[in-house]
Amino acid sequence: ADVRAAVDVPVWAYQVSGEYAMVEAAAAHGWIDRRGAVLESLLGIRRAGADAILTYWALEAAHWLRADL
Repeated sequence: ADVRAAVDVPVWAYQVSGEYAMVEAAAAHGWIDRRGAVLESLLGIRRAGADAILTYWALEAAHWLRADL
């Protein structure tokens, strides 16, 4: 959010592999709803001010978001 407030150019964020791995492991064990956790994670990055997000879930999330339209 600080970067977004300080610059007038598009802000990109990269979702680290550790977060990806934790969500995937928790979902595989049935501890969380995978789709919900993925979308909440990406939404949190967006809320922080990112204009674009580099994520391992890019294609899957794009499919989900298109289907919800």
